[in-house]
Amino acid sequence: MSDGFKYAGVIGGGAWGTALAQVCGRAGMAVTLQAREVEVVEAIRSGRENTVFLPGVKLDEAIDVTTDLEDLSACDFILAVAPAQHLRATLTALCPHVREHVPILLCAKGVEQGTLQLMTQVLVETIPHASPAVLSGPSFAGEVARGLPTAVTLACPDEELGRALAEAIATPTFRPYLSTDMIGAEAGGAIKNVLAIACGIVEGKGLGRSAHAALITRGFAEMTRMAEALGGEAETVAGLCGLGDLVLTCSSPQSRNMSVGLALGAGQSLERALAGKLTVAEGVASAPAVRALARRLGVETPISEAVAAILAGEVGVDEAILGLLSRPIKAER
Repeated sequence: MSDGFKYAGVIGGGAWGTALAQVCGRAGMAVTLQAREVEVVEAIRSGRENTVFLPGVKLDEAIDVTTDLEDLSACDFILAVAPAQHLRATLTALCPHVREHVPILLCAKGVEQGTLQLMTQVLVETIPHASPAVLSGPSFAGEVARGLPTAVTLACPDEELGRALAEAIATPTFRPYLSTDMIGAEAGGAIKNVLAIACGIVEGKGLGRSAHAALITRGFAEMTRMAEALGGEAETVAGLCGLGDLVLTCSSPQSRNMSVGLALGAGQSLERALAGKLTVAEGVASAPAVRALARRLGVETPISEAVAAILAGEVGVDEAILGLLSRPIKAER
């Protein structure tokens, strides 16, 4: 733990927010976890366990829990883990309680519908006096909460602040790697959720491991083109927050986004694929925004386009697959 950071705040009482609160507690800090759900707050207070979103994990005694954003006003830094499409409203409500230059680590992955903005852009508009950073990488909440080894990217344009934040949250099993490229870190995380739905469809259709590997590779090319068009660096996307996150999310049914794709590939409707899910599959909400943003930037993203079209009911799964396989032969760059 850095000497400068002793009190962490976490917004979002879902699985990932709870896991990050656990990380901060293990790193030796006092933590306040803010959750919207009263039942989450009551469960953690009574049994030190988030039985709603992260059952089976005993939480560190250093974690306090609340429903009130005002209770984060004294925190040295805040991890914002609200879903991408709800982040603007959450940050707007948080703004009056944030002191000048308090670091806010953005942990949501997605592109905002309507504005087509990344989460750092949303933060600048809602809490301009905060110091922005991005935390992203290959990480399943249950594994992180149980203390299994995990490495992530922590991107911050202020190198000194980034290093201090990384030192504050680092533990022997949670290792942040530093970057100054927030756009590259965000772009990788946002687009990989859409690509994970595509990988799930491939699995659900039983198209084989060769198709799965090809989709990840060509999806990574899309991710890189998008990141560079937005002003990010290809080197960043080739790291944990891009390629690493893509490989994890596209390789395990634990992934919420891949599980949606599996259901679609098996012939289920989108409504049925999403029915009964407590947690958010960010790729479903981000897909139309990613497609619109790619078109605005003039970036070719055929896989993301196909996923958005499937989710919107514009094409069927088989038609979308045929469209991808019928594309003109081109050089691999």
